[in-house]
Amino acid sequence: MTDTPESRLAAAGHVLPIPGAPIAAYVPTVLSGNLLYISGQVSQANGAITKGRLGADMDVAAGQAAAQSCGLYLIAQMKAALGDLGRVKRIVKLGGFVTSTNDFTDQPEVVNGTSELMLLAFGEAGRHARSAVGVPALPRGAAVEVDAIVEVEA
Repeated sequence: MTDTPESRLAAAGHVLPIPGAPIAAYVPTVLSGNLLYISGQVSQANGAITKGRLGADMDVAAGQAAAQSCGLYLIAQMKAALGDLGRVKRIVKLGGFVTSTNDFTDQPEVVNGTSELMLLAFGEAGRHARSAVGVPALPRGAAVEVDAIVEVEA
């Protein structure tokens, strides 16, 4: 087996999901020049949205698992848009949103679930700038949502 993002994910036990369709008036990805903008992907498990609030009914480990699922959906959207994950040159930026209580301050640790998955899949090209923000609510009650900007080969 060749060393590809998909083979590295598979070796770690990850399977790319079928990318989700938009739930409102937007598109899942926009390719502009050499940048691929990926709309926010919400946390999911077994086809259902992973719901919860960090600091109330979810701990950091559960939040990281939810964020990891966002990362898998981001990569699935990359593949759908590009056809080949080998075209990914660099993960430029992730924007992480974590449904959390007012006193929960571990959003960076939660969003590490996505960041670490990008490093696993893309190696050094997976290193990125990032934000990790606490919010009172996300669409459909999702625990975590992450969007991305990706540099791609022409």
